Amino acid sequence: MKKAYVFLNGELRGTETFYRDLICTKNHDIFCADGGAFHLERLGIIPNELWGDLDSISIELLQFYQEKKVWIEKFPRDKNNTDGELLIKYLTNLKYGEIKIIGGLGGRTDHFLSNLNWLFMYPNLSFISEDEEIFKVDSGHKFSNYLGDTVSFVSHSDIVENVTLTGFKYPLNNYTIKKGDSICMSNIVKSQESSISFFNGQLICIINKNNQQ
Repeated sequence: MKKAYVFLNGELRGTETFYRDLICTKNHDIFCADGGAFHLERLGIIPNELWGDLDSISIELLQFYQEKKVWIEKFPRDKNNTDGELLIKYLTNLKYGEIKIIGGLGGRTDHFLSNLNWLFMYPNLSFISEDEEIFKVDSGHKFSNYLGDTVSFVSHSDIVENVTLTGFKYPLNNYTIKKGDSICMSNIVKSQESSISFFNGQLICIINKNNQQ
């Protein structure tokens, strides 16, 4: 299914080569929310659409996109959602198979923490950078192609019951995680058959690629 890559105005962590290679494949669309357009300008990539109140983008770049026939969806500055969330809501209705958010990490702390809530509000969503991948993990999830990577699980709910980790350096068996617990930090994938299962609750998964700690 088609992917959507969404550029926000946070930090573009990693090399420009990584991001160019990431989105050079076919069968995807590229979007940006307001200041995320500057990341695309650096990469020399033209988005399909630009969304936002446009208070973080230069007049010159806006004119350039208009000349390139980029669809521009402008909103008033006073609104109930951030530019990024308005765009995510729109993309969710288009039924993309995956929505990959770039530039959603770092930057303003209030935006970053608010953005993490999207993982449980909108389907098929993840945050990616060259070194990290963040997504909502469901029970029964299998970790393919992550051998040797560092994986952390953070509870987004008060408790997550019966957490079982298999194929990790530090396995768990029917452990109940409470919000704030650090027992699931910095585990390491040790098998191609690694998986997680649990009952109830919500978990965020953070993968640090080839960064064992």
